[in-house]
Amino acid sequence: MGRTDPIPRALACDGVIFDLDGTLADALEDVSDAMNHALREEHVPEHDYAEYRLLIGRGIRNLVVDTLPRERRDDETIARCYERMVAYYGEHVLDKTRLYDGVAEMLAGLRAARVRLAVLSNKADDLTRRVVDGLVGAGVFDVVAGARPGIPLKPDPAGALLVGERLGIAPGRTAYVGDSGIDMLTGRRAGMIAVGVTWGLRERAELLENGADAVIDHPRELLELRA
Repeated sequence: MGRTDPIPRALACDGVIFDLDGTLADALEDVSDAMNHALREEHVPEHDYAEYRLLIGRGIRNLVVDTLPRERRDDETIARCYERMVAYYGEHVLDKTRLYDGVAEMLAGLRAARVRLAVLSNKADDLTRRVVDGLVGAGVFDVVAGARPGIPLKPDPAGALLVGERLGIAPGRTAYVGDSGIDMLTGRRAGMIAVGVTWGLRERAELLENGADAVIDHPRELLELRA
């Protein structure tokens, strides 16, 4: 039996770290199209958007492995598909990607309340910055970080803790906001307040099962929780 929704409570936080894909930005189609391009070049079956909803979130290299047929997951094929996917995605990173409705207003409200803001994604660091710059622009986030060598991917809390240090906010005063179980585990393991969102790629049950302290259905609810 899964967890029931936690009772909403005021979020006592001075900083918020956001996941990117599925939380701030709807990047499902651009990421899926790029991965399918690589699979098509490899002459293996492609996947539909519904399947990608469950596959995206653990970084591009893991996405490559998960989408290839099991018998084709050798190192050479993985490396070749990874390079093709990244090259194609780099040329089409903002073709269809957009902010979810209400996100821009939520960010503006948090900035007005003097909350420190950051992005932490399992997407490659340069691609993460391109998406944030293209959709949000400069001056909104205090820290933007994607996947980088030497820093383990989420749900390892190392990246979240490093971002929190750069924000200058203690973990207990920081909310980690994301749309997946991986994000909830990241927030909990970092000692942060784990806030799940239901407008992204995963279901409410996954968020609750992985320890969400709160679950919200619209970006404005994050502002309301801080009221």
